[in-house]
Amino acid sequence: MVVGGSGFIGCNLADSFLREGEDVVVLDNLSRAGVESNLDWLVGNHGRSVHPAIADIRDLGAIEPILKDAKAIFHLAAQTAVTTSLQQPIADFETNAMGTINVLEAARRSGRRLPVIFASTNKVYGTLEDMRLREAGDRYVPADETVRSLGVSEAQPLNFRTPYGCSKGVADQYVLDYARSYGLAAAVLRMSCVYGPRQFGTEDQGWVAHFLIRALAGEPISIYGDGKQVRDILHVGDAVAAYRAVLKSIDRLGGCAFNLGGGPDNAVSLNEVLHEIELLMSRPVATVGSDWRAGDQLFFVADTRALEKAVGWKARIDWRTGLRDLHSWLIQDWAEASLMKHGSRRVIA
Repeated sequence: MVVGGSGFIGCNLADSFLREGEDVVVLDNLSRAGVESNLDWLVGNHGRSVHPAIADIRDLGAIEPILKDAKAIFHLAAQTAVTTSLQQPIADFETNAMGTINVLEAARRSGRRLPVIFASTNKVYGTLEDMRLREAGDRYVPADETVRSLGVSEAQPLNFRTPYGCSKGVADQYVLDYARSYGLAAAVLRMSCVYGPRQFGTEDQGWVAHFLIRALAGEPISIYGDGKQVRDILHVGDAVAAYRAVLKSIDRLGGCAFNLGGGPDNAVSLNEVLHEIELLMSRPVATVGSDWRAGDQLFFVADTRALEKAVGWKARIDWRTGLRDLHSWLIQDWAEASLMKHGSRRVIA
């Protein structure tokens, strides 16, 4: 069962199981623009092995009968944008916090120790404003040598900021507590920036794909702040491998939370990604500067050693290779048809 299975990570995760002959229930409310095409892609490739369930996690009565017979649940459905959470905090809470409790309750009421693996976020650590930083060329780096070389570990105190950080943080903690209080085989992955094929990135969420989509369309890219903020970007293929590795070892990982990201080897600034896109496209990319946004972290790189030790996982796809993979998919499988459909946009490969 992949909750949010028509989304970017969800459909890639579902596809990985379907390619091995598993049946997968894809539960989604199809609220995000473009995700219908992901569901169509799954059904087109795997036919009757895909079981679409169009429902909303805010409705426990609707999802409980769908989830009760699942072998395992991956919960990736969410409201994913900080900006949207600031505009609509109640809706953000209802989806991320209440929706997650509904998924957990449905699992608990099944009467089985049903595995639930939850997609959390590095935003549970807040803006990390106490981290001392310095500028190094085109990026910010921590003054602390350990953080600079290894990243931010799970020992970093939780510090929810923005409604999005609060709603995802609450959900994160409920998942861990359902493992403790009810014995549910539940674990949490606190993700950094995941990117790759089948991502319909927007200005508010999925920035790597958004940058490429705008560049292909010949449209300027908005940069909030100075572009020196750093993220450890992770290809979706590596993210899928991590989720599957946690499921394989869930009997001993219930109640555990792990950071999931590209790590120091895949730490890049926004400016560095823009430069690489220009190299891919052999032309300059236009940008527009804007003020910093609420809740933005100047630096976040995940220390993934705990996950590596627990399940033997490691990020395998370096960010330049991954960016080329996403660029290729956008050109060959999505960009031209999607951008031309909207009339005013055109593809410039």
